[in-house]
Amino acid sequence: MQSTLSIPVVLSKITETYSPSLVATINEECDIKVARTKGGFIWHSHPDTDEFFYVLSGLLTIEIEGKEGREDVVLHQGDTFTVPKGVRHRPVGDAEIMMIERVDVVNTGDSGISEFTREVKDARAVA
Repeated sequence: MQSTLSIPVVLSKITETYSPSLVATINEECDIKVARTKGGFIWHSHPDTDEFFYVLSGLLTIEIEGKEGREDVVLHQGDTFTVPKGVRHRPVGDAEIMMIERVDVVNTGDSGISEFTREVKDARAVA
């Protein structure tokens, strides 16, 4: 059986922004990750999966390309938002976040490899 894992401890060890750390996997289908954000991320979408955001601390805006132009979703501590699959978006802000995504999702989605692409670190391996 896996031992407990402290999200604040995991976050305290993250030194790069937009560099997710895996804290749990549910039913071998969904990963739960935490990350730090600062500034803006790259525009992207996940064509085959939704992406769930929960703000642990700070302020995060999710910019979305909507049918009638750009829409902004502002998330404060404790707020959640799910970006539907296929919707182009980019997180912007200074926050600590939790995300739930399908296993093996690349953080830059359909935008390909860039300076924002990060390999997920498994925080459970060092807990």
